[in-house]
Amino acid sequence: MPTYPRSFSHIGLSVQDLDKAIEFYANVLGFYVIMPPTTVVEDDSEIGRMCTDVFSQGWEKLRIAHLATADRIGIELFEFAGNFPPEDNLDFRRHGLFHFCIQDPDVEGLAARIVEAGGKQRMPVREYYPDEKPYRMVYVEDPFGNVFEIYSHSYELTYSAGAYAD
Repeated sequence: MPTYPRSFSHIGLSVQDLDKAIEFYANVLGFYVIMPPTTVVEDDSEIGRMCTDVFSQGWEKLRIAHLATADRIGIELFEFAGNFPPEDNLDFRRHGLFHFCIQDPDVEGLAARIVEAGGKQRMPVREYYPDEKPYRMVYVEDPFGNVFEIYSHSYELTYSAGAYAD
C-alpha cells in the first residue's frame, strides 16, 4: 500500500479558563468559533463514553469549544475540572508535543498583540535568511502558558531553501 501525506485536522489545547481562551484565540489570533462552549460530563452518553475511552474513568466533567484557523485547521480548547499548569511549559527534553506554529506576515505585530493580551514573547524575532529573504519567526505563549511559534512564511518556503545550511 503506498504512503501518501495526510492533511492536518486539529490540535487540542488544555486551558485554565475556556471563556478567556476563546476570547484570546478569536480576538487576538482571529480564529473562528465554530462550536461555542459546551459542558460534557462523565456519564453513559456517547460523548461521555468517548471521553472515558480517552481520559479513563474519573475525569468528571469538562468544557470544550472548537475554533478554526483561516486554512480550516481546528483548535479544540478543553477546560478540565481540577486542571493545573505544568511546572515547565517548555519541557523540550521530554518527548511529545511541545509547540505548534501559526503563520502571519506581521510576526512583530502579532507578537506585540499577544503580549498586550497577557501572553509572553519568549525570544526576539529572528530571521532565517538575513539579507536574503524576509523569513522571520518567534516563539510566544498564550496567556495560559501554551507555547507556540509564529512564522512569517509557509513551512515549505522556509525549509525548502535549507534554513540551516552552512
